[in-house]
Amino acid sequence: MKKWMAFCLLFLCLSGAAHVCAETIAEPGTPQSAREDLIDRIIETGRRLYTQANGRLQRAQYAGDIYICKNFTVHVFRENSASFRMEEYPAVSLTVPSNLPAKECKPYCYGYCWQDVPPEEGNPFYAAAQFLYDTSLTKYENMQLALEFMRQVRKGDYFQMSADYYYGVGAHSAIMISDYDAETGTVHWMDSNMAGEKRDGIRYGKVQFDMEKDIAWWADAFCKKGRGATLYRLRGDIIYYGE
Repeated sequence: MKKWMAFCLLFLCLSGAAHVCAETIAEPGTPQSAREDLIDRIIETGRRLYTQANGRLQRAQYAGDIYICKNFTVHVFRENSASFRMEEYPAVSLTVPSNLPAKECKPYCYGYCWQDVPPEEGNPFYAAAQFLYDTSLTKYENMQLALEFMRQVRKGDYFQMSADYYYGVGAHSAIMISDYDAETGTVHWMDSNMAGEKRDGIRYGKVQFDMEKDIAWWADAFCKKGRGATLYRLRGDIIYYGE
């Protein structure tokens, strides 16, 4: 009887494992989803702008300059979003929310998150993960939370942080172009104006693509008192529109 029960339990476990595999591993030739297509188009637009820049710094000074970090992430989205909608709100054009105003970020510094725009107003993103420095914890404990936050990175995530690091102090926006790589402990991203310089009082930024850094490098940038970061991810109900 015990052997029979053990066999039944083993059979159920194996059946469950097979069910999970069937759901999580795509069959060869599975059509690309609209969501995946939108992400790939966004990344390709970023790659094209990077190629066009060819290492030359681009103006990132004025409100309309697309090479300011947040403007860059919004631009590559707008260049591709017209062909997509949310299935739940098919009549609404997609948009990227602006950063939350500084006065509304307190007690944290400006730049760690976006305005809370509801999906019915066109926001196709949701906050998939967030880190905020907790003064009730030790520096080490905060760092462990920050590292775990960075392990949540997935391809297509919009990354927003308030940082104090090698490249400066303040807000920065980037787009992750692949999932977190557990084997190397790194993430790959694209952005603009993380690095740059001023010429005659005008800021010029560098366009970056397929950059790779250890997650500890990122975590150290925002794992500081008053700072934090958020990962924004596209909803799963992205559909084609007008094609």
